Amino acid sequence: MTQLKNVTIIKKANIYFDGKVTSRTVLLQDGTKKTLGIMMPGEYEFSTELKEEMDIAAGKLEYKIAGGEWETIDGSGVFYVPANESFQLKVHTVVDYCCSYLAE
Repeated sequence: MTQLKNVTIIKKANIYFDGKVTSRTVLLQDGTKKTLGIMMPGEYEFSTELKEEMDIAAGKLEYKIAGGEWETIDGSGVFYVPANESFQLKVHTVVDYCCSYLAE
């Protein structure tokens, strides 16, 4: 999906890791939530409440879901994080991403 239509955007930014990871919340008409953001190079760890789809539009990173192996996305790709789980990121270049929060 390259375009989101008929959405509400929350003006206040989500800012993490001293501004190295930022996003904006987008609410769709059906009630689903996404965030659109940028990650600067660095190492980060996040945890989830809901299942997440991380859709990488551009950039290079490695990711590791708790208990898993490191995997690489260079350019674009998607990975999923289960609900109530943590994941680590090693961001090598600026990463443009869209995170979708999914019902189980």
